[in-house]
Amino acid sequence: MVEGNRTPGLLKRLRGDRRGVSAVEFALIAPVILLFYFGLAEFCQGFMAQKRMGRTAATVADLVTQNETVTRADIADVFEVGVLMMRPFPARPLEQRVTAVTRRDNGQIRVDWSRAEGMTARGAGSTVDIPAGLIANGESLVMTEIVYDYESPFGELLPGLTRFSHTYYLRPRKVEQVRCTDC
Repeated sequence: MVEGNRTPGLLKRLRGDRRGVSAVEFALIAPVILLFYFGLAEFCQGFMAQKRMGRTAATVADLVTQNETVTRADIADVFEVGVLMMRPFPARPLEQRVTAVTRRDNGQIRVDWSRAEGMTARGAGSTVDIPAGLIANGESLVMTEIVYDYESPFGELLPGLTRFSHTYYLRPRKVEQVRCTDC
């Protein structure tokens, strides 16, 4: 049993004891540090997915523009390369579209052919908008559009789904216009 006059001495000693202050401060700051660490790691993962998606768009366009003519099977193989480039990220949310366009004499940009995986192909003869100054009348280019839905594993803390999209334009290398023989 503690006597009444000994208790004030014990409280006085505990009040002056500083040995556990560091542990208490760490316990208060550790959750914030961990949140910053996991948030930064998740940001880096999302950034890496976005960069891979951009490189995929460029590579798909590059592979198509190296040919004089392509077929549906050729484009399916190119799309498979795009899927492989996204590794280690899952390929399921990857959407790809390759479209060959030509600027007509009246200035309209018309679709010559289009193939897609995961999204709708553009209709032949339909019009599209491209940035000004890319091609002159009578010239053509290949337009690659890639969309990737990045899902955060930390959906409780961060936005669960982020949609990245990239459009890449490239002129044919060997011919004036890349043709698709069976599109």
